[in-house]
Amino acid sequence: MARYTGPVCRMCRVEQKKLMLKGNRCKSDKCPMNKKRAAPGKDPKARPGKRSDYGVQLREKQKLKRIYGMMESQFRLFFDRAQRMPGITGENLFVLLERRLDNIVYRLRFASSRSQARQLVLHGHVLVNGEKITIPSYLVKAENEISIAEGSKNMTTIKDALREYGKAGVMPWLSLDPDAMKGKFLAAPRRSDITDLGDIKEQMIIELYSK
Repeated sequence: MARYTGPVCRMCRVEQKKLMLKGNRCKSDKCPMNKKRAAPGKDPKARPGKRSDYGVQLREKQKLKRIYGMMESQFRLFFDRAQRMPGITGENLFVLLERRLDNIVYRLRFASSRSQARQLVLHGHVLVNGEKITIPSYLVKAENEISIAEGSKNMTTIKDALREYGKAGVMPWLSLDPDAMKGKFLAAPRRSDITDLGDIKEQMIIELYSK
């Protein structure tokens, strides 16, 4: 199945939730979600129908998958891996998703969105422990150092994204030296630490894949 290449704001309208897919634009007045537009394909005057249990579970899975910018087959692989790990499957899934290199690059403020972070990784601008890694789904380990390659430190997109560090900092499981453009993944976060994804109900995703 090919990657979705249409307007990403449509995904937010489908889920009726800001998925933060376009970085700073999502925080501006230009975001279509601020206009309270109806979901695509729906008559704005129509009454919303009651969703089935399957429909509710599907929407939870789609929201989480789209937030992290993953295809269905890849997301399912992450879920299967989380299921095999000791502990609670839902919490394991979030930990694995947060350990993705493209997500870490986004969390370290080197990119304004996860899609932009994925491009930085694919184009060889990101190093892990001094080694160039071009696999967005690469799983970062505790104490790994993530940095921007020397030849990429003058990129305008990275400098613009780093301005957000002064406003909001980084997540507590990360550390960042913005001047050196390098950071560290200190430890895997707990589910309770990941507070910026809204009200994602991972139990519904587990129920969906358990059918």
